[in-house]
Amino acid sequence: MIIWITGQPGSGKTTLAKTLMPRLWETGVRLGIYHIDGEDLRKMLPLGYDEVGRRQNIDRAQAIALFLENTIEGSVILVSLVSPYRDQRDSLKDKCNVMEVYLTCSEIRGREDFFAEGYEPPTNPDLQFDTAEVTVEQEVEEVCSLYWEMAASS
Repeated sequence: MIIWITGQPGSGKTTLAKTLMPRLWETGVRLGIYHIDGEDLRKMLPLGYDEVGRRQNIDRAQAIALFLENTIEGSVILVSLVSPYRDQRDSLKDKCNVMEVYLTCSEIRGREDFFAEGYEPPTNPDLQFDTAEVTVEQEVEEVCSLYWEMAASS
């Protein structure tokens, strides 16, 4: 399963993914837990922050996530990426089992200069959190609970 964590910079995407990894392991995911982070991808394969660069970065993340999911059955791939374009996120859902987690933040965190212009919020995310209102531990518990529910039904 792919858990796609989207939201503007500073909303807590990477923090959630990094906190979620050991928790998934503790709850029984044993076949592999992988994390694809937008900033890490940009360090390896630099692209611009315009729409073309952002779309290419998302395409790369999706290709890697699909490869891992198709190659290692039962694995969980966490993707923490701004991914501002709804059409790209929705097209991934057409290809595989994706849990979409949308993070917002109602407080100033100093990352606003990096916001993606024209960010298109998900219309129907599986989970949504305002990270100024809930703890990362609360987010992790809800994601794990939904993960096991979705895994049992697939």
